[in-house]
Amino acid sequence: MKSDYQRDIDAIGKIDAVPTILDVVCRTTGMGFAAVARVTEDRWIACSVLDHIAFGLQPGGELKVETTICHEIRQSGDPVIINNVAEDPVYCGHPTPAMYGFQSYISMPILRKDGSFFGTLCAIDPKPAKLKDPEIVGMFRLFAELIAAHLDSVDQIAVSEQLLARERAFGAMREKFIAVLGHDLRNPLASIVSGAKLLMRRHEAEPDSRQILLLMQGSVLRMRGLIDNIADFARSRLGGGLTLDLDADASLLERTLNQVVDELRTTHPDRSIIAEVSVEHAVPADHGRIAQLLSNLIGNALSYGDVDKPVRVSAKADKSGFELAVENSGTPIRADTLANLFEPFARGEGGRNVEGLGLGLFIASEIAKAHGGTLGVTSDDSSTRFVLDIRLSPPARKNSSHPEPND
Repeated sequence: MKSDYQRDIDAIGKIDAVPTILDVVCRTTGMGFAAVARVTEDRWIACSVLDHIAFGLQPGGELKVETTICHEIRQSGDPVIINNVAEDPVYCGHPTPAMYGFQSYISMPILRKDGSFFGTLCAIDPKPAKLKDPEIVGMFRLFAELIAAHLDSVDQIAVSEQLLARERAFGAMREKFIAVLGHDLRNPLASIVSGAKLLMRRHEAEPDSRQILLLMQGSVLRMRGLIDNIADFARSRLGGGLTLDLDADASLLERTLNQVVDELRTTHPDRSIIAEVSVEHAVPADHGRIAQLLSNLIGNALSYGDVDKPVRVSAKADKSGFELAVENSGTPIRADTLANLFEPFARGEGGRNVEGLGLGLFIASEIAKAHGGTLGVTSDDSSTRFVLDIRLSPPARKNSSHPEPND
C-alpha cells in the first residue's frame, strides 16, 4: 500500500534508535508487540513495528483510527496505561481491547517541539502486565520525547538543505552573471583602448590633449583589471579554475613584464617605478596571467606605498626557477590583516585608491597556485615585499650505470 504519509514512515525508519527502543520496551514490560504509530484525525499508520505475537502489522500498515485508543489519546494528549483490561474500571467494557485481543496496553503521545501531535509509542499484549509503574511510564515518556526530538532534527536538516540548495543555485546564477558581464564588457573596453592609443599618437605634440588621454588610458587600464579580476573570481568560484596558456619563451616573458611596468609608469607619471627584469632561462608560464599578477601587485604597491618612495620590481629566472618581486615603502601591514590578505574582498588599511573590489591579491595568489608556485608577503617598518616563486623541476637524471662486459 502506498501511504500518503510515506514521508513520516521514512522519517521514523531513519531514526536508528527506534528498533532498539521497541526492543527495550518489549523486554522491560514483557509485552509482545510494540510500535511507533502516526496518528491523524482519520488515519492510524504503523511506522515501525516489533511483533512477537503475530499481531500482523508491518510498517505502512493501517488500523481504522476510530477503533483505536490512540484516537482518544490524540484528542486528550494524555497517555493511556492499562495493566489488565478485565479489571480496569474505564476500559473493561471498551470495544477496542476485545476487537484486537489484548489485556495489557500502554500508549504515550509523541508531541513535536511546536506542540503538534505526531502519534504514539504504544505496546500491547494478550496477557496482563504491570505497567502503572513510575519507571515504566518514565521510560515511555523519555522514549517518546527522544523520537520527537529526532523528528524535529530531521525536519530542521531538511529545511537547512533546501535553503542551502537554493542559496547555492542563486550563488551559481549570480557568479555566472558576473562572468558573462565581465566577458561582454571586454569588447567595448578594447575599442576604447585602441581609440585612446590612436589619439595618443595623433596628439603627441599637444600637451593638454595628451594629459587627458593619459587619464583616460589610466582609467581604462583600471577597468580592464577590475573586469579581469571579477571574471577570474567568478570562474574560480564556479569550479572551472584559472586556465593557463603556457609558453616557455624567456625573451617574450621579459618583454611582457617590462610592458606592464611601462604601462603603469605612463598612467602614474608622478610615481617612480624602478624595474630590474632579467629572464635568462626558459620558464613555462602563461605570460598574460603573469602580467595580470604583476599589474595587481604594482597597483597594490602604488595604492598603499609611500608616494615619495619608489616601487621596486625585480624579476629573474635561472635553472632553479622564476622569482618576481614587488616592493614598496610605507606603513607595515598589520599582523591580523596579513593573515587574510589573499582572501577575496580583503583590504589593507590606509590605501589612497580604495575603489577596487579587493580581489587583486586573491587573483594574484590564484595565478601563483595555477603555476604550481607560491605568492608570499613580508612587511615591516622598512618595506612591504610580495614575492612570486615558481620552482622549476630538475631534469630527470639519466641512468649512468652500464652493464659489465661479458667475460
